[in-house]
Amino acid sequence: MTLRHPIACALIAAFCAGQAFAQAWPTRPVRLIVSQAAGTSPDISARLIADRLSKVWAQALVVENRAGGQNVIGAQAAARSAPDGYTFFYATTAAIVTNPLTFKALPYDPPRDFDAVAMIAKSPMVVAVGAAVPAKTLAELIALDKSKPGTLSSAHEGPRTFSGMMSQAFNLATGVKSLQVPYNGATPMIQDTVGGRTQIVFLSSAAVAPFIKRGDLRPIAVTVGKRVTGLENVPAMAETYPGFDYSGWFAVLAPAGTPKDVIARVNRDINQVLADPDVAQRLRDLGVVPEPGSPEALGEFLGAERTRWTRLVKDIGLQPE
Repeated sequence: MTLRHPIACALIAAFCAGQAFAQAWPTRPVRLIVSQAAGTSPDISARLIADRLSKVWAQALVVENRAGGQNVIGAQAAARSAPDGYTFFYATTAAIVTNPLTFKALPYDPPRDFDAVAMIAKSPMVVAVGAAVPAKTLAELIALDKSKPGTLSSAHEGPRTFSGMMSQAFNLATGVKSLQVPYNGATPMIQDTVGGRTQIVFLSSAAVAPFIKRGDLRPIAVTVGKRVTGLENVPAMAETYPGFDYSGWFAVLAPAGTPKDVIARVNRDINQVLADPDVAQRLRDLGVVPEPGSPEALGEFLGAERTRWTRLVKDIGLQPE
């Protein structure tokens, strides 16, 4: 029999080889790069997922912390890794969406250098006030600011961090004119707000939850578009200001060019892990909300996030450095 269509035959051969590769994969340990330090929420959630996937694959999924440079070090390492299906990136909002908007130059380009694999979870931010602040609702806080201009201060982790941009976006949306007070880390922010030196704090729900339970902080709103499990009595900003929907998130990405069959396999297995009630509850205990989905859905989400944050950065007048 004569082969009349060599290109078609080559495509079929390549497809079969890809199928065989995906079925055999993984044949050695897989690496998951985390651009945050050990013990942080991204690291803890990554290790939870990695532990379950290691059991599914019968291969180690090694979490490698490459912290520093506002996620740049880890993102660059992942972007420059071989697209062979043995390195993945546990990406955050900062690494993929906001860094390109706040840095004049980066050693990586998220849309070019990464392929979407799987969404893990979203991390809502809480707008909270100290117990001594008389306002118990968002409307009361706005009224307090108007009645006593210049008396409110907002604690956050710096103008180019997630909490810093949320603080500025909050002022822009509500008309509040709180003084912006940057801190190096969450602990001093919380201490000063509890102590009354600042009045408003912007942090993840996991970070503020113990202080809310003790009554040291009072939640006023969450920055996502709908109410959050565990904080059902706390209104979403979007209820008063439609379109105000910002959250941190964790997602798994792969170096661009990673075999599609492997991406499909990893996506399927991650979704299976996220469907486990124990895993889902442990993630919620960390203050994050599981968000399983397809690689295509994640790709669309990332595109929408870039549009959303580009508009926000422009609105608050943040200049890249």
